[in-house]
Amino acid sequence: MFESLTSRLGQAFDRLKRRGALSEGDVDTALREVRAALLEADVALQVVKDFNAAVRLKAIGQDVVRSVSPGQMVIKIVHDHLIEMLGATASEINLRANPPVGILMVGLQGSGKTTTTAKLALRLATRDKKKVLMASLDTRRPAAQEQLAVLGQQAEIATLPVVPGQGPVEIARRAAESAAREGYDVVLLDTAGRLAIDDELMAEAAAVRDAVKPTETLLVADALTGQDAVNLARAFNEKIGITGIVLTRVDGDQRGGAALSMRAITGRPIKLIGIGEKLDAIDVFHPERIAGRILGMGDVVSLVEKAVETVEQEEAEKLAAKVKKGEFDFDDMATQLKQLRKMGGLSSVMDMLPGMGKLQKQIAGAKIDDRLVRRQEAIINSMTKKERRNAKLLDGSRRRRIARGSGTSVEQVNRLVKQYLEMSRVMKQMTRLGEKGVMRSGLGSLFRR
Repeated sequence: MFESLTSRLGQAFDRLKRRGALSEGDVDTALREVRAALLEADVALQVVKDFNAAVRLKAIGQDVVRSVSPGQMVIKIVHDHLIEMLGATASEINLRANPPVGILMVGLQGSGKTTTTAKLALRLATRDKKKVLMASLDTRRPAAQEQLAVLGQQAEIATLPVVPGQGPVEIARRAAESAAREGYDVVLLDTAGRLAIDDELMAEAAAVRDAVKPTETLLVADALTGQDAVNLARAFNEKIGITGIVLTRVDGDQRGGAALSMRAITGRPIKLIGIGEKLDAIDVFHPERIAGRILGMGDVVSLVEKAVETVEQEEAEKLAAKVKKGEFDFDDMATQLKQLRKMGGLSSVMDMLPGMGKLQKQIAGAKIDDRLVRRQEAIINSMTKKERRNAKLLDGSRRRRIARGSGTSVEQVNRLVKQYLEMSRVMKQMTRLGEKGVMRSGLGSLFRR
């Protein structure tokens, strides 16, 4: 996410930080690079102009000139303006209305609108403990209504039964009436999309909006569409009146132009981001955290939240108890690898750690990815129970058998054993180093090839 933008900005700021004092020319040179980086990331031209003008105004002021570290001060100014551009604070889904709260999902075909509807429904049901009803208003795309019903079954969320022959407005009204009658807290309305913006699309969305008067009208946009996403947001906001934006496929967006431009162009907040294909892969958009990730500062808060959500408490307590006794075996290592995958994999975790931009490049160059984690799990799973508990049993013949059983090489088995021994050594130092020391010493060993 935002890899190319992070890399370009990082190069510009590295040069700034090496200077003891900054002249106006130095600031202008850095801002030209910032401008180029933003434009390359598909940020709208007017947004880039406004951003650079605001940053320059502060960057050539007395505070920067007299500061101990002018380069760091400029970076802070850029960081603050990035947050402002992205919306300053997180904006949650508005549920402060008489139930059932209506949420209208609009957007183009192929943006992930139906899947996002199911993701949002699951989030509202699990996190906010709301009783949610979903309804598909898409009578044009073949099997669209069936698709939402299938997703509803997977998420265990109720969907409005299909009545053949009904139009979008009729379905919307029936959904609102059913939700009110059956005691639902929220009703999600998944509208039809088109391959491009047209009058018919807008008229249909406006008619549904007027019929049910939703509390939220959310535009679902694919982050990978770049400048087109900005035009889409402007058109829907002007003709329908959106209350927020949901960006999908953010995990595949290396540029970030849509996220940086859409809020600035429309004045409407980005409320949610899709971060994967699974139904629980949706998250609140936090401007400050995203700005930190763009500038390579990481997002430790989100990392901790993700860990709390995914780490199984009972397993964590068992591991903590074993570590206190100086015990750590291959089963414990396998548990840590499984938790890493549940948190979104190696790339997802690395993206949230401060200052990991350059290390990510090294890892990519070394072809270390989530397949490595799965391979390590396969090797451990090919061991016997006794071998997982006692690494001293792993002689040459056993390692050859494990390699055959896991579809790997003896060399790869040897690497894993070496990693395990390093992690075990670190765990035994727990009482002397404390938690921070373990993190410093143990993180790198997990990913050595």
